[in-house]
Amino acid sequence: MRLSIIQSTKYWLSEHPSIVNFRWSPTESWGSTWSFLFSAITIYIISAAILHLVVSLILRTNRRVPLGPIPAIHSLAMVMASVVIFVGILLSTAAEIRDTRWFWRRTKTTTAFQWLLCFPLGTRPSGRVFFWSYIFYLSRFLHLLRTFLTVLEHRKLTFFTLFNQSILLFMSFLWLEYSQSFQVLAILLTTLLYSVIYGYRFWTAIGLPRACFPFVVRCQVVLLGCNLVCHFGVLSLHILKGGCNGIGAWGFNSMLNAVILLLFLKFYLKMYSNKRKGGSLSELKGSSRHLHSGSEKRDNKGS
Repeated sequence: MRLSIIQSTKYWLSEHPSIVNFRWSPTESWGSTWSFLFSAITIYIISAAILHLVVSLILRTNRRVPLGPIPAIHSLAMVMASVVIFVGILLSTAAEIRDTRWFWRRTKTTTAFQWLLCFPLGTRPSGRVFFWSYIFYLSRFLHLLRTFLTVLEHRKLTFFTLFNQSILLFMSFLWLEYSQSFQVLAILLTTLLYSVIYGYRFWTAIGLPRACFPFVVRCQVVLLGCNLVCHFGVLSLHILKGGCNGIGAWGFNSMLNAVILLLFLKFYLKMYSNKRKGGSLSELKGSSRHLHSGSEKRDNKGS
């Protein structure tokens, strides 16, 4: 029974003809044109800004729009999508390595880990791995919905949110358009951490206790750190091997990742600074209350 479940999972997630014969092209893949990408990003930014403006004008200060179970449903959907993509690309990567290892003799690729970081020159966006890269690209649109939920529920919209979400969608498109190296590891890391992050958000959305530290922020720091280390690996292999496929798109993505990292660190340091200031202020208030009560006791003794 267990063996049949494993075989069925492998077939539906890595051996199905639609997965094996996948090919990224404007005529066969929905959302695979530059015009669609820029239109989607523009519509996303304008819609989020208009919604934030409308909510700010209509609702009074500190009032929120009750969304009921919608945030929990969205988080659960993101968990399920992330888990399926993670398992699918993991199985597909193993199958792809098994089927294409013979081709590596013509290149300087000697290990599977090198292939994960650096695709051989001439790699085309077709087959199992790129099918799941395409599914990950489509899942970014589901991820965009969280911006609108945050605007309705918390009345918050920042430049970092709009920039980060738009750039992540843009980078996912570049992975497919230029058969960019490193995307397999990036998808594995991202979907693994998204499963944890959105699992935690679902946990808190249904009323269960929160962590005593900024859990989501810590997970995002881990993801950015892993991506940074892997980017150095891609650069070193590109120099040593004489070229990795899609290195131009990788360089552009690296620059965008650096901008996101700087903005995120700025946000994190600001949050940490505000937290420390809040702690110092509460300590100061506590000290003043202690001094005030002490003076009152001395006054009572004197009287």
